[in-house]
Formats: sequence, structure tokens, C-alpha cells
Amino acid sequence: MQIGGADLYVNHPVMALGSPDSIRDDLELSGRPAASSDTHVVVRVQAQTTLIKVRLFRDRGTGTACDSSFTIVFDGSLYLADRRFTIGDVMGESRFVKCIGGPQRWRVRVSADDPDRYAHAADVVLHPEK
Repeated sequence: MQIGGADLYVNHPVMALGSPDSIRDDLELSGRPAASSDTHVVVRVQAQTTLIKVRLFRDRGTGTACDSSFTIVFDGSLYLADRRFTIGDVMGESRFVKCIGGPQRWRVRVSADDPDRYAHAADVVLHPEK
């Protein structure tokens, strides 16, 4: 079930997903389409030329309507201390925050339309961990 979405304009070619807390300084892509810490995922995206479209889904065990042509760039666990999920520019200039409730640890799957270069769209699926 889709629970949110955002069209973001980013100045830096990296989009951050996860906790509203500050992102670690040492979290770098190093040529990969995505990288993660315990609280964040960063994804390489197209900067300064187009809006980045992000759809946010919550998996309730019935499947989701994610775009099947996208490639999974991250599938792991994130800790969301205040039970809010943030999508935004790593510079903090634009962001979307969604209160998702539930537990503090979530299984997160991020898929992107162009993982080998710079993504213009991403789907994010959240599933609560017990």
C-alpha cells in the first residue's frame, strides 16, 4: 500500500532515505548506486536538472505496486528511533518526512530506475521487523 510520495529537486547527486537524524560523514557511495549505515541509505540520483520522484510503500504482507522495471539497490534493516521516515537531499535543503509508527527497526527495500548512472525515480518499501 502506498503511504507517501515526494517529488524532490536536489542540488547534490545523492538522496538520503531513513532517519531524520544527521547522516554520518563517512557514508559514501564509492561508485555504487547506494550505500547504507544503521539509520540511512544514500542513493545516487540526477541532480539539478529534474525532479526525483520517490514513492513510499508499507508492505502489509499483501504485496505492493512497486515498479517491476526498477532495480533493487538496497535491501536491509534501518533503525528509525522516532518512527519517522525521511526522504531528502543530503544537504538538508529539501525533504519529506512521514510518521510511520510501529517498531523502531524496519526492513527497507529501495529500487531505482537507473542504478548504473543517476536515478530519476525510486520506490521504497517498508516492512516492520519484529
